Amino acid sequence: MDSLTIRRPDDWHLHLRDGEMLRLVAPASRHFGRAIVMPNLVPPVVTGDDARAYRDRVIAAGFAKPLMTLYLTEGTDPDDVVRAHADGVIHAVKLYPAGATTNSASGVRDMGRVRPVLAAMEAAGVPLCLHGEVTAAEVDIFDREAAFLDRVLTPLRAAHPGLKLTLEHVTTSDAVDWVRAHPGVGATITVQHLMANRNDMLAGGMRPHFYCLPILKRDTHQAVLRRAATSGEAQFFLGTDSAPHPTHAKEASCCAAGCFTAPHALPLLAHVFEAEGALDRMEAFASLNGPAHYGLPANDDTITLTKGEPLDFPERIEGHGQSVTLFDPGHPVHWHVTEPA
Repeated sequence: MDSLTIRRPDDWHLHLRDGEMLRLVAPASRHFGRAIVMPNLVPPVVTGDDARAYRDRVIAAGFAKPLMTLYLTEGTDPDDVVRAHADGVIHAVKLYPAGATTNSASGVRDMGRVRPVLAAMEAAGVPLCLHGEVTAAEVDIFDREAAFLDRVLTPLRAAHPGLKLTLEHVTTSDAVDWVRAHPGVGATITVQHLMANRNDMLAGGMRPHFYCLPILKRDTHQAVLRRAATSGEAQFFLGTDSAPHPTHAKEASCCAAGCFTAPHALPLLAHVFEAEGALDRMEAFASLNGPAHYGLPANDDTITLTKGEPLDFPERIEGHGQSVTLFDPGHPVHWHVTEPA
């Protein structure tokens, strides 16, 4: 198959940042119809009014259909969350365990303190997106997702069985098994976790542009993720977690966590699906399962990917005083997005 036409995909986990960085990277997600936009700015997006203002900035920067989220804190007002969702200002709330990832210092330390918000969200049908890692110092970084399933997510599911959950950027066979055992729970999978494992990041030297959180795991986990993504199962869908950082912050002695994949995410994804013999199931993963999980219609328009010469993507994008280096898988990718379809 040298050509593939699918419904226009959405990105169910996207970082766009703010200010000059937002102006640089927002147009890079142009192949996606909609995107769940992360709220971990500085300061974070914590109220409905914050989300309105940020949505306006995102649209002005060049991304037309952002789906906004609120950053859950231990001081979040349940009434504000429910009102913002009812008014169509937000589509979900994001739970960051405090200290788990970039700009997560304002996140949740004590789940007991956010129970009133979660109960209100459950009653009102407000989805909760989760960064699924514990942050306890004694837990190895490669085990933080598995520990989160046991310590946080299983009790949360038992306490709030009606709360719509999306476990974001799953990275382990443990998480895939947990999601499959809990119908109605959704899970996003990133491009980098499908394309790479920890050897790609660490063998022969540390490659900072492969470093993200949750961190890349063993190849055995990568293989499970690839089978889940290409299975056609409705619980799994695309969330790139494309996370731009200035090049100097990535290429540093203590580098920032995040892979910038937005400009070439779909060609990379087609590469994976072709390798797995599943190009006919890419539309479900990229374009259909996510909208179904969030109760939205699939996009009406389509895009076409064609296979040809190796994709010539830039090493970095620059502008507005910013420089961001793209995730490079380290091997040729032959798929190209054709616009218009």
